[in-house]
Amino acid sequence: MEFTFEKLEVWHKARILNKEIYILINELPNSERYALADQLRRASISIPSNIAEGSARSSEKEKVRFFEIAYGSLMEAYNQLLLASDLGYIDIQKVNTLKPKFEEIAKMISGLKRSLLMS
Repeated sequence: MEFTFEKLEVWHKARILNKEIYILINELPNSERYALADQLRRASISIPSNIAEGSARSSEKEKVRFFEIAYGSLMEAYNQLLLASDLGYIDIQKVNTLKPKFEEIAKMISGLKRSLLMS
């Protein structure tokens, strides 16, 4: 059996991004393990999780709400990576390498929301 969210390409891409963010989190200093690292971990987990949860909701309004949360978490995670770079914890080139993935996922989530709002 395959769940609905497993058929969504955006969910697969969000999972991959989540893994890549986890790898970057390991570069943060121990002093940030319970601050920035924890917040970044929660935001990155929230992206595929809310896509999955939204896909399981019965009403279009609820689906859109969860996709909006996923989009917000995507922006939060990107902002936190920029902050980590500003603080000298990770190289900006690593953030820039991930930026196209953030952009692609953002477009895909927006497309999901748009398709539901137009139906």
